[in-house]
Amino acid sequence: MLRLDNISVNLGEFSLKDINLRVSEGSYLTILGLSGAGKTVLLEIIAGLLKPDSGDVWINETNITQMPVQKRKIGLVYQDLCLFPHKNVKSNIAYALKNRKMNRGEINKRIDELLEQTGISHLKNRYPDSLSGGEAQRVALARTLASNPEILLLDEPLASLDVKLKAELRSLLRKINETGKTVLHVTHDYTEAVTLSSQIAVIENGNLMQTGTPEEIFRNPKSEFVARLSGYKNLFPCKIDETTNEDIKKAVLKNNVEIFFTGNSHVKGQGFIVVPSEDIIISEKEISSSALNHFKGILKKSIIHGNSIDLIIDAGIDFSVTITHKSQKDLDLKPGKEVWLSFKASAIKFIKK
Repeated sequence: MLRLDNISVNLGEFSLKDINLRVSEGSYLTILGLSGAGKTVLLEIIAGLLKPDSGDVWINETNITQMPVQKRKIGLVYQDLCLFPHKNVKSNIAYALKNRKMNRGEINKRIDELLEQTGISHLKNRYPDSLSGGEAQRVALARTLASNPEILLLDEPLASLDVKLKAELRSLLRKINETGKTVLHVTHDYTEAVTLSSQIAVIENGNLMQTGTPEEIFRNPKSEFVARLSGYKNLFPCKIDETTNEDIKKAVLKNNVEIFFTGNSHVKGQGFIVVPSEDIIISEKEISSSALNHFKGILKKSIIHGNSIDLIIDAGIDFSVTITHKSQKDLDLKPGKEVWLSFKASAIKFIKK
């Protein structure tokens, strides 16, 4: 297990503040946040390239806070990869093995294993300037894996790749993780976090905002920042009407739009309402159902996202509704059409301000 206890560091205009994190052995943790949030700084502290002002880094029962970089059994792949331009692929990978007491035959065998594992056997005699972005990323991974690190740290590994290459590299990263390797993956893309992670840590301005499984993070965001980073489209500032009862609360939004949701006595004051776009039912006429929230609105526009479509509907506030292409065709949904929206009170999330 990797453990960070009260890690803090001040770098002038930026600081990490009391970071506490537990990463189970063999898990895939994504550190999610915007640029400048402190994600890479955190990786550098774990790798030993940067010393914290306070706090400790542990692997199992060993405190590695003051341990030299080369003794940590941690591999770090930076976003810019740092391949040696004057060495071919085979020599780049061999560099990580040169200080290990292995004979030439053992080194060549290990290189062949890594080339095979990362799918780049055909590239072994090529030089970095002749590689695509995805190929170079695989070489960097192979070189880092050559030292057999217990923990693999990845700094935005998919950032510069196209859609096809991202899918291929995600598959490779899953396979590496499935061998038992613990992976920490820094990204600003919540889709990467959802598709790869067993754990997620969300960081904002040097503060750890929330940790948990992808389901816990994205179904129950604990702050406006986490909700927005998670891709929620219907996130509305609101004030709670405190005359409502214990079980059903009423949120008052701009233009006096009212949304009912399930809550308790602790739900009060100001905050944000989250209405998951996939939980909204759209119809041509008002439907009779147990849902407490019904709105008549006008379709403003449609936005295509691969196999789904986002509809923007003005019902006093703009709702985003996710539907299939078939539903759009069946309902003949075009800008200017009047439609009805409905959603259950239990689908709504409240985030206190």
